[in-house]
Amino acid sequence: MTLITLSDKEYQRLLEIAHAAQDPKVLQRAQALLWLSAGEDATEVAQRLFVTPRTVYRWLNRLQQQPHLAPSARLGDSPRSGRPRLAGGVIDTLLAQFLEEDPRQRGYRSTVWTAALLRYALRDVHRIEVSQRSVSRALARLGIVWKRPRYDLARRSATWRQAKGGSNAA
Repeated sequence: MTLITLSDKEYQRLLEIAHAAQDPKVLQRAQALLWLSAGEDATEVAQRLFVTPRTVYRWLNRLQQQPHLAPSARLGDSPRSGRPRLAGGVIDTLLAQFLEEDPRQRGYRSTVWTAALLRYALRDVHRIEVSQRSVSRALARLGIVWKRPRYDLARRSATWRQAKGGSNAA
């Protein structure tokens, strides 16, 4: 008993997808559906592809429950939530443009750019949400390094004991 009956057009389309697939997952799913339409058992197909039979049945249900989509779209991965894509390389040129300007020209109340301020500028101007760590990494790729200023006002001078009438030996 076959689990799926494909028309000639659908069968040919799955063959085309299997031959031209760039994504190994799409190829695997197309092969599974072709084998199922040829009358093979879902357990055998699952063993051949090193997946569980439940996975094969999910692929089959996905193909049958979304007839409005093209077969290639039904075989591909669906969008998923999770970690956003990396911003590496994308924000480098944008940050370089910001660094050429004074932050006050953009309406910020600061005389220097910080990683946090650059992050806000990317969000406000370019609608790009990145972490402060991504901005710091991009600045490192650009070869830009800065340190926090040292506040020498709070440090004691080397001769402070003499000024207070004490000995110079410490």
